[in-house]
Amino acid sequence: MDLDLSARAADGDSGITGTPSVDLREVRIDSALALSIPESLAQRRGLLVFGRDEERVYVACADPDDLGGLEAIERLTDRPVLAFRAERVLIDKALRRLHHRPGLDRGDDAVRAVDEILHGAVTEGASDVHLEPGAESVRIRYRIDGRLARVREVSRDQLAGIVNRLKILSGMDISEHRAPQDGRFSYGEGTGAGVDVRVALVPCRFGERITLRLLGRQAEQLTLERLGMGPKELGRFREALDARGGLVLLTGPTGSGKSTSLYAGLRTLDTETLNVITIEDPVEYDVAGATQIEAASEDGEGFGRALRSVLRHDPDVLMIGEIRDLATAEVAIRASLTGHLVLSTLHTRSAAGSRARLVDMGVAPYLVDATLKLAIAQRLVRRLCQRCRRPSELTAEDAARLGDAGLAGAAVFTAAGCGFCRQTGFVGRIGLFESHRPTSGESAEAPVTSRGLRDDAREKVLAGLTAASEVLRELEVD
Repeated sequence: MDLDLSARAADGDSGITGTPSVDLREVRIDSALALSIPESLAQRRGLLVFGRDEERVYVACADPDDLGGLEAIERLTDRPVLAFRAERVLIDKALRRLHHRPGLDRGDDAVRAVDEILHGAVTEGASDVHLEPGAESVRIRYRIDGRLARVREVSRDQLAGIVNRLKILSGMDISEHRAPQDGRFSYGEGTGAGVDVRVALVPCRFGERITLRLLGRQAEQLTLERLGMGPKELGRFREALDARGGLVLLTGPTGSGKSTSLYAGLRTLDTETLNVITIEDPVEYDVAGATQIEAASEDGEGFGRALRSVLRHDPDVLMIGEIRDLATAEVAIRASLTGHLVLSTLHTRSAAGSRARLVDMGVAPYLVDATLKLAIAQRLVRRLCQRCRRPSELTAEDAARLGDAGLAGAAVFTAAGCGFCRQTGFVGRIGLFESHRPTSGESAEAPVTSRGLRDDAREKVLAGLTAASEVLRELEVD
């Protein structure tokens, strides 16, 4: 380093916020250290790791209040950071110089580019990565907390190297450019937690579009309480999990978090005394003590065949990733009738609609009535950032849309935006839940007698966990 930055932090220009400043034109940048940070993260958040001492790393940042970005640097370097305010134009110039490459037509460049994309996605907590070729450039977007966000663009001449690298990693045919392909690989170097990456490729007008699905292997953070399940639904779910037989369903549309809740439920089981077997497509999280089987269901028989085989292994608890067809439903029903606890997901809009959905598949109504013990419907909404949420009042219109006009004027919170939440006003997601215990012989139109999704939504809005706009956007698509 050309500067004694530790001394400067104590005695130098500290600016308005108390953060020391640095002129990057006067600093010798540690290029190896700087390049250890994903380019997408550095560029998006205006961060440059330029030096270190025995204890800390030095980070030049355009926004010293970007706590999320600084915490990401701490996780990646495994050291506390000392932040320095710097001009954004100088940060960008240094990043361009450090990451400049004459195209991705060489193997090493493609390897590095893919690693940066994946490393950034894992660091930012993305569930999906979209590489979308256009006429002039390739747009790269991450899905974070259920919403897509553009993180960077690369030139068209970089696309071939990136695509070939991903094809090689995922076991695809690199010579095939006209047909869709699917593959998978594992990624985990330097991320702190390994992930399985599912790759889907499809030819399009300007090249080959790729979507990466990131599936975490660790599920320590998955608890029913953290997912936002209230006391009533939580009590019913735990009671159903303690049963020695029957069918328990998590319902909702695609992307509503059904599988996540199933995993959270599985983690409450005593796998030392119970034989727990799962049949999934794909396996999304590791469950300690459970036997997890991956069974493709593209032909409509995958789950059914696996189930028939698994029943010969003396299971106490069976988790089926999804009931999609009559064959799977019939085997699941028979298993639940013979003393096995069967957990699964089902695509229905409400908990009460589970019975009707199974009957529509072709399951005899009396079998559904004899086995279905509990159905829980859920949706996912974004959590308000607790650091920057802004006090507000519930409007009369929103109160009415939430089902209680008397709440007009109630104290609530709305999204603001800060560095910690990427200026979105939200961090993470929380579930909205309703539970339903079917009664024998109920009609498909039977009303839900327990608390509904809208009731849970009102409670979470009033508690300041989410915003009225969030829950209404989700609920009113039903």
